[in-house]
Amino acid sequence: MAQNFLKPITACLGQPVAENPTQVMIEAAYMQLGIDWRYITLEVAPENLADAVKGARAMGFAGFNCTIPHKVAVIDHLDGLGESASVIQAVNCVVRRGVQLIGENTDGKGFLEGVRKRRNPSGQHVVMLGAGGAARAIAVELALAGIRKLTIVNRSGERGLGLLNLLENAQLQLEVELVVLDGSYTVPSDADIVINATSIGLFPDVDARLPLDLSQIAATTLVADVVFNPAETHLIKDAHAMGCEAIDGLEMLVGQGVIGVEYWCGQTPDPEVMRRSLEEVFGIGSGSER
Repeated sequence: MAQNFLKPITACLGQPVAENPTQVMIEAAYMQLGIDWRYITLEVAPENLADAVKGARAMGFAGFNCTIPHKVAVIDHLDGLGESASVIQAVNCVVRRGVQLIGENTDGKGFLEGVRKRRNPSGQHVVMLGAGGAARAIAVELALAGIRKLTIVNRSGERGLGLLNLLENAQLQLEVELVVLDGSYTVPSDADIVINATSIGLFPDVDARLPLDLSQIAATTLVADVVFNPAETHLIKDAHAMGCEAIDGLEMLVGQGVIGVEYWCGQTPDPEVMRRSLEEVFGIGSGSER
């Protein structure tokens, strides 16, 4: 009987990536789907990104994820962009289509799915900390979903203005406010959704705290953190202490991962299987923490 030892390869490119559990989640999805695919985690320095993409192209990767710090820089090395990535100008998922590598963005879609499970974002006032690749994706998807106002809170005025201009140039119908952070930001009581779209608090810097004052936050506010390691960040703990509902970073990770698998192999994995694989990695529910 003929055997085929050539397995379709997908990957994660970033730096640092040692703390990134995407491989566990995606391979659990492949196993659940019954397909013999592989997913590998690769440390790629910014100066080596062009060579890494060439290597993925030459070795026939079915696709790959891009994480910090490559979500914007990778665009220069691709053959084209999907609709959302073109608007956002950031890529987290690259898909091989024929001989071309096409950049997509699943971050915002994955995040929006978690919000919609809890409420309709239309007409909401969103406060978001950050203006990088993940923040761009989330902002665009929330704007397309009809939020009323977005307050961007960021230390870099230049980067914050870049996101503001992106939203205005895309002619998305919402009010956008930029707060250049110098010290701490007090979340207003009229904020419906509060999001940390930065990497502050990501392992190993788990003790780092966001410059957010939640003293005036309403108990009806939905709080979300994109940081997935640890799953229960200081922001998530503080939100629960204030009586707020919260979305942890694992939920966004799973949401965008489902879409990525669909792009790569055309099949939809079970998100619960993917979530459980991550919970096992982080010992959630077992009394242990990383």
